[in-house]
Amino acid sequence: MFDHTICAISTALKEGAISIVRLSGEDAIPIVNQIFTKDLSHVPSHTIHYGHILDDHKEPVDEVLVSVFRAPKTYTREDIIEINCHGGIFITRKILSIVLSHGAKLAKPGEFTQRAFYHGRIDLSQAEAVEDMIEATNDSAAKMAIRGIRGSVHQLLQPLIEDLLDIIAQIEVNIDYPEYEDIEQLTQQDLLPKVKEWLDRIDAILKKANTGQLIKNGIDTVIIGRPNVGKSSLLNALLEEDKAIVTDIAGTTRDIVEGQIHIGSVQLNLIDTAGIRHASDKIEQIGIEKSQEKLQQAKLVLLVLDGSHPLTKEDEDLLEKTKDKLRLIIWNKQDLSDTSQEGICISAKNHQIQPLIDALETLYQNDLLKEEPVLSNERQIGLLQQARSAMTRAQLALEDHTEPDLVEIDIQEAYEDLKEILGEVHREDLLDTLFSKFCLGK
Repeated sequence: MFDHTICAISTALKEGAISIVRLSGEDAIPIVNQIFTKDLSHVPSHTIHYGHILDDHKEPVDEVLVSVFRAPKTYTREDIIEINCHGGIFITRKILSIVLSHGAKLAKPGEFTQRAFYHGRIDLSQAEAVEDMIEATNDSAAKMAIRGIRGSVHQLLQPLIEDLLDIIAQIEVNIDYPEYEDIEQLTQQDLLPKVKEWLDRIDAILKKANTGQLIKNGIDTVIIGRPNVGKSSLLNALLEEDKAIVTDIAGTTRDIVEGQIHIGSVQLNLIDTAGIRHASDKIEQIGIEKSQEKLQQAKLVLLVLDGSHPLTKEDEDLLEKTKDKLRLIIWNKQDLSDTSQEGICISAKNHQIQPLIDALETLYQNDLLKEEPVLSNERQIGLLQQARSAMTRAQLALEDHTEPDLVEIDIQEAYEDLKEILGEVHREDLLDTLFSKFCLGK
């Protein structure tokens, strides 16, 4: 399938100490031999060699270290060469141009990882985990990605796949060899408990899948409260910058203001909203509508109350509206209060927010950081939900006393859905789309 040698710049194309030009394919070593001052034809695998890259006039272009990796013990299971050159943009492009002029082709985005997948070094879930590692923005996401690269999704799904394969095989045997008395006949009564138990395991995995999404993408966290309780001051204190405008005038914030912070190993996607109240100003009304929309979508609510004044009707309405959401109730303006309420008491204006930081760390330190394999993206979750739907149809059919051989088509569909998560059953157009999202050189 891959009949040419590819190359690309595998490091960021900007000034730095080192850049890497990577080649993969059966002609990787012969191509570099034409432009390098040392013959690499017989050097051992996984070795590094000092020398110079030469131009067409055999003049030195750069002083480099060349790493040699021989198939099959490489990332792509092909011969790989990595040219470690000085990190200037001009010189890196120059070396890439020389490599291309000697027969290599420029790699498409993700083509190195695509070759690793097609050559069986990794499955599709591991390939996706590679991209997750590159895009990780917090420690939890990086840990989840490395577990995925090591095959955690495969380990999670393989027992489910094997159970379905056993069921399908037994149904097929019953159909093809009904005359053999020593073969166990699989009846509706035998199959139904197996299907129910399988669905219970799928439900447990889907329940945890949301955790994987939170780890990867961060937790959408909305800051709400009535006007002038200190929402924007709290956002600025959490971000440690003056991102939102703060005044004594109620209703200053009329649009959504966003930022990101890391609490321990968890990323919070903070959203400061317009104060929720009854407003006659049309622009403020639009801001309030946006606030209510963000509130519905949020995974965590930081409800800010004014600790220097008694609760108002608007406060009580917000308490009622958010009672079913995961929320933290925050009493702000403690520097102006003579009393101390129970709960999270802060002074956002004075950046005295440690009680809130402590509460956030307590909230998430146990739930999200468990060393358990989880699905990491919408494609995987969607296919697992399709498998669940297929097996639910099988369950309903069996409860309606349908014969097992007529239910096999649904069980077979569930089996193929799980195999597609790992890329063992796939569509070429889907793979092209997935790998096109990778960065060039990976």
